[in-house]
Amino acid sequence: MRIPASFSTPSMTPRITLSSIFTVPKLGTRLWTIRFSPTSLLRPVSRFQSISTAIKMEKVDTTARLAKLRQHMSDHKVDVYIIPSEDSHASEYIAPCDARRAFISGFTGSAGCAVVTHEKAALATDGRYFNQASQQLDDNWLLLKQGLVDVPTWQEWSADQAAGGKVVGVDPTLLTNGAAKKLSEKIKKSGGKELAPVEVNLVDLTWGEDRPPQPNEPIIVLDEKFAGKDAKTKLSELRKELEKKKSLGFVVSMLDEIAWLFNLRGNDIPYNPVFFSYAIVTADDATLYVNSSKLSPECRSYLEENGVAIKPYEDIFSDASALRESAAAQKTDEDGDSKKFLISNKASWALKRALGGDDMVEEIRSPIGDAKAVKNEIELEGMRQCHIRDGAALIEFFAWLEDQLIVKKATIDEVQAADKLESLRAKQKDFVGLSFPAISSTGPNAAVIHYKPERGSCSVIDPNAVYLCDSGAQYLDGTTDTTRTLHFGEPTAAEIEAYTLVLKGNIALDRAIFPKGTTGFALDSLARQYLWQNGLDYRHGTGHGVGSYLNVHEGPVGIGTRVQYSEVSLSPGNVISDEPGYYEDGSFGIRIENIVMVKEVKTKYKFGDKPYLGFEHVTMVPYCRKLIDTTQLTDDEVTWLNEYNEDIWNKTKGYFEGDEVTTAWLKRETQSF
Repeated sequence: MRIPASFSTPSMTPRITLSSIFTVPKLGTRLWTIRFSPTSLLRPVSRFQSISTAIKMEKVDTTARLAKLRQHMSDHKVDVYIIPSEDSHASEYIAPCDARRAFISGFTGSAGCAVVTHEKAALATDGRYFNQASQQLDDNWLLLKQGLVDVPTWQEWSADQAAGGKVVGVDPTLLTNGAAKKLSEKIKKSGGKELAPVEVNLVDLTWGEDRPPQPNEPIIVLDEKFAGKDAKTKLSELRKELEKKKSLGFVVSMLDEIAWLFNLRGNDIPYNPVFFSYAIVTADDATLYVNSSKLSPECRSYLEENGVAIKPYEDIFSDASALRESAAAQKTDEDGDSKKFLISNKASWALKRALGGDDMVEEIRSPIGDAKAVKNEIELEGMRQCHIRDGAALIEFFAWLEDQLIVKKATIDEVQAADKLESLRAKQKDFVGLSFPAISSTGPNAAVIHYKPERGSCSVIDPNAVYLCDSGAQYLDGTTDTTRTLHFGEPTAAEIEAYTLVLKGNIALDRAIFPKGTTGFALDSLARQYLWQNGLDYRHGTGHGVGSYLNVHEGPVGIGTRVQYSEVSLSPGNVISDEPGYYEDGSFGIRIENIVMVKEVKTKYKFGDKPYLGFEHVTMVPYCRKLIDTTQLTDDEVTWLNEYNEDIWNKTKGYFEGDEVTTAWLKRETQSF
């Protein structure tokens, strides 16, 4: 749940973030003002509601941009133009040069899709961003709140606008083939003419010379002592999968999959150690399409030793077309069965068209993505160790923040707090950078699920209000993501009740035992059950996969109500988050997030001779004692909590020798209930 900004940001150097890029004239200025926020409208009457100040983002005037875009639409004979959030690799996190939807709409959340006609403009996003989008969109835009009753999806809205034989256009590199096919069907059903691939991106033309350049950061080789498996072995295992499917080869387009497959890491995407590239793997060859200037002599030698050829990044589509031609002759195997190229179901429409469409290409869930999600023993141990070090940094930070606010009566704003936390993480062994920009939020700002404080205009932390900190880091041996909600004063009864309900859900999921074959979709209600019993809920998933020194959000596994979470069962070695929450607009927000690893567990019986699975938590940061109503906890929950606190104390206390403030804070927060 992050808006990416910059990846490698040593604490002693100026930090360049996506949000700061968004403040320059080419994207429009974002200012902040103080307002009194009305009580929440989620429920008619609630003792959770209160009136308090909140930071509000002013709108960007998009009139001139839309006018210019509409002129380009006319020039290319397009009536409706779609601007997705993703880049050409279906990345959730994008480089500044690919922030097209943010540029054209002014909405900077990480999820959403913009649709522009010659008369209207609409922005669709999910429940995590309703609050933010309503503040950032100007009067040119209609907000489509996805998931609400009677609100059309962006696909339905686009199709409706195409009625009467109109043409809908999109950059084919930014839409998956599956999405393009479904959208095309909707357009024709609504009376539209077609979904047309527009080879030149019209937002790029509108952006012009002010568009940031594509990053060209150096690539490094990740040592096998961190990766746990060499690239030759990974390629061999992939080729076995290709052989099973009798395919011509696999065209890889997901950036984290390429980084994992070759044990390489980069810095092209903010906060994500990946690099712009494609790859083609066949039974005999492996080719990496990348800007060669990113490769050091060490990288070149390493790739050569592993049998990987290097070609320019831009050659992928011409080579794909050439492969299509040369493969036509060997399209059938000895048994007469058709042989095709394989691509991920997240590959672009453009890539599938270049390879020859349905006749030559089969879309599958990526075997690389599946393999990457099951961490090996070295990666799992790396996750344990980096979370101890990361936990030590968070513990020192929370102790420092409380001391500053309560004892020293200091004035600290949300960004200053985030900067301090980053500096503490930077002291830890094998620290590389942050895994996403910290969500450092006080009071009503904590109710904005993806809140991003802005330097110089954010809120001062109120010691008498809830403080929510969702943050993480990249280490050579793993990726972290932890959320803790604290209160430095006297919390209200409503805040204590909400926190305790969220905590019970967090514990329930952590303690779950389930048969092999269970999906994250099936487990989601465990984390929500206590909120549901009180008529409460949250508008985000409960858990996402986490990479190993890779993307902090990683598929294909997760816990939530998304359809894809019902398609892939959890397996030993999966690393996912456990993060229920509750948010009261204009008042406060609660979220508790631990990282857990799926493991096989012993049970008294073994029905159906199936293995049973459970979780091992690796996050080592205590919960906020004063927000817990222990009278609402069962004996088993209290026992679990005491054992967790003891584990935290034993694993982190050694980091604070000579630090009386942090040691005292940790001892207080981890004492038995």
